[in-house]
Amino acid sequence: MRFLFVHGTGVRRERHDALFGLVRERLGERFPGAEAESCFWGERFGAEPGAGARSVPGAPEGPDGGDEAAEWGLLLADPLCELRVLAEAGWAGEGEGGDPFAMPGLRPAGEGVTELLHRLAETSRGPGDGPDELRALLDGTGLAAGFRPALEAAAGSAEAARAAARATAEPQARELATALGRAVTAGALAAAGADADCTAAERDRLVELLTTRLGGGARVPGARAAAVLGRLALRVTTQPLLNAWRGSLTTGAAPALGDILRYQARGAGLRAYLHERITARPGPTVLIGHSLGGVALVDLLALAAADGTPVPGAELLVTVGSQAPYLHELGALTALAPGGRLPYGFPRWLNVYDRQDVLSYLAGPVFPGDPRVTDHETVSRQPFPASHSAYWKQRSLYERIERAVNEAGIG
Repeated sequence: MRFLFVHGTGVRRERHDALFGLVRERLGERFPGAEAESCFWGERFGAEPGAGARSVPGAPEGPDGGDEAAEWGLLLADPLCELRVLAEAGWAGEGEGGDPFAMPGLRPAGEGVTELLHRLAETSRGPGDGPDELRALLDGTGLAAGFRPALEAAAGSAEAARAAARATAEPQARELATALGRAVTAGALAAAGADADCTAAERDRLVELLTTRLGGGARVPGARAAAVLGRLALRVTTQPLLNAWRGSLTTGAAPALGDILRYQARGAGLRAYLHERITARPGPTVLIGHSLGGVALVDLLALAAADGTPVPGAELLVTVGSQAPYLHELGALTALAPGGRLPYGFPRWLNVYDRQDVLSYLAGPVFPGDPRVTDHETVSRQPFPASHSAYWKQRSLYERIERAVNEAGIG
């Protein structure tokens, strides 16, 4: 048995190698005797870098998956938003001039926190600096490159200085440390965008490590700022966040939207390449397609089955974060007419989705009553677009793949 991984939209060589390295490692842990191969197609069949840059409007001026994801969605759009709450609103009972019971001339406790933040920014040298858990976590999640800029942005912000001046007592300073830890983490995540390989647990651990280094209580959430942010997160729509990401999703280093449009117009070449790679080796193959890679695999397998020549060896299809079901509903799936059923000869299909991933869809309701089609939900606790790449470190994904392999009788 072998696995063939087909990456998704916008992926180019450097990103592919890191992503497939992770997938191959996790598959190897669960299937020690199996081979894992990748079908890298981005540079050959994807859109040209920079295409469409002139047509993208800037974000407008001005200002479901759970409260936590909504809060982090706001933090990704504005990493300093919690600090701004503390800078402007301060803490209950303090008064405009700070703690009314503070000794005259006594330095606010919060200034000690910002001093530690400045020191951390000065000693951070970028990727590969230091053997500690913080550095290992940054390297392992793809956040290392954006970490120091995020530190410097928070340390040099007027919001941090103002909040520090108002944090006169130690409990307030500890909350400030938590808010700064979240701000720096959000800044690093925002810089990485969809290239972040960061689970919610890793994100939370990064906040804990930073908070501890800033003198705060690692597991004590910030009460005042978090409460305000939580209420705000429930009221805002997704449009400002999508506007904030629009440029990077359209014209970033990997032209994600361009790949989708190019495939819809000229997908035959990619499908022929996939067929060649699948049939190059004898024996059963488990196909794993992410995003657009899953769409291309559904098209290929359905077209071949409808022609009476199913792709040899394709025993199980696993789509992850796939738009194939939705495209079929729209009548935009190449292989199937609107409302059409999967043809005889189409393999078993495991479709994995995350409610926070706006590019993932359910397949079961689109093909009702088809026993070959199964949906499986993962919960990353990450907002979009991080949720679109958060599948690959989820233990439940590989557990469900193993179960599907056993159900299909592949060995």
